[in-house]
Amino acid sequence: MLEIKNSSELPSIPAKRYFTIGEVSELCDVKPHVLRYWEQEFNQLKPTKRRGNRRYYQRHDVMLVRQIRSLLYEQGFTIGGARQRLSGETAKEDSSRSSQIVRQLYDELDECLAILKE
Repeated sequence: MLEIKNSSELPSIPAKRYFTIGEVSELCDVKPHVLRYWEQEFNQLKPTKRRGNRRYYQRHDVMLVRQIRSLLYEQGFTIGGARQRLSGETAKEDSSRSSQIVRQLYDELDECLAILKE
């Protein structure tokens, strides 16, 4: 039977700029053909392609692969569910950034109003 490692058991990600598909496969305990399939299913996963269509993953790509792996293998999500979950988290991050910017603008406008009243 196939044994699946927990995310906590995965090796740490070395301090490199680019990783080959083989390195990502080892770092995330996922076969290379699965990584290529996930590229088609998750539009957030887009490694850089160079000569001969060779894939080079960056650190954020490796983190994303680990997150996808966790959603599918450990939390039991389907591909569609994991896709929704990832896009939902992106939307939440964007929303929180937007609300933070609005709060900042509001505070600055209050300061301007106080200065004008003086």
